[in-house]
Amino acid sequence: MVKAALQGVAVEDVALALADSKARAVAARRPGALVIGADQILECEGRWFDKPSTVAEAARHLRALRGRTHRLICAVVVVRDGERLWRHVAEARLTMRRFSDRFLDDYLASGGPAVLESVGAYRLEGLGAQLFETIEGDYFTILGLPLLPLLDFLRGERVVAE
Repeated sequence: MVKAALQGVAVEDVALALADSKARAVAARRPGALVIGADQILECEGRWFDKPSTVAEAARHLRALRGRTHRLICAVVVVRDGERLWRHVAEARLTMRRFSDRFLDDYLASGGPAVLESVGAYRLEGLGAQLFETIEGDYFTILGLPLLPLLDFLRGERVVAE
């Protein structure tokens, strides 16, 4: 696993390596295609978080993030025929409010299995917005793809209209 092999490396470089690995894996099966790979890492006080695999793990993650500021580091890479054409790393900072355990239980019950689909066990486009006190950064970066810089690159490549 790429992430495990890169322990001790800057989180931004790990996110880039993960995005690059994904893009190259697909590009190997799609000769000539422009392939986009993206990945995101949640970092809080030096600890990296993975997507929770159970609701109990999601609860542990949210308790660990409660009242703290964490970073979402998002990387996007574009590859064609094994050559990296472009890369970009973006960061968002999110501060969770000090919500109650009752709120947490209600949130997890309302969110259902969807809380397991994101690294932070939240979705800003839904009930997860109530977890936060402040948010700094681009919305698309928080969702997992720094879309505006990617679109700028794709316009330059004449892949999308100018």
